[in-house]
Amino acid sequence: MTTALPHIHRIGVLPADIDFMGHVNNARYLNWVQDAVLDHWNKLAPPETAAKYLWVALKHEITYRKPAFLNDDVIASVVLEKVHGARSFYDTVIKRGEEVLAEVKSSWCCIDAETLRPARIAAEIQEYFFPKD
Repeated sequence: MTTALPHIHRIGVLPADIDFMGHVNNARYLNWVQDAVLDHWNKLAPPETAAKYLWVALKHEITYRKPAFLNDDVIASVVLEKVHGARSFYDTVIKRGEEVLAEVKSSWCCIDAETLRPARIAAEIQEYFFPKD
């Protein structure tokens, strides 16, 4: 398996994201990671495949580095590290310019949209995410 290219997901910081301390609430970062990972899947998987599967988060390990504020220009850089059966492992870095705001390692389970059971990602689908050199 080759290395996947980063997927850039733009994030708009909204007034509802701001907590009592005047910066983005820590819990909101997890929503951003979910949005970025799902955007990655929907952008690269063929539409008929994307519609056939759903994703469920299994685990997030997040390291907060700096706070984000209202109107900040924030991006999430998502890299799919590996796929193992029905599980996918992602690294996501949330940044404001060159400043790292948070680093997240997460694992996800692919499930069949019809049966709601775990589903392996076929090798031919994985090729969309891990382009050959």
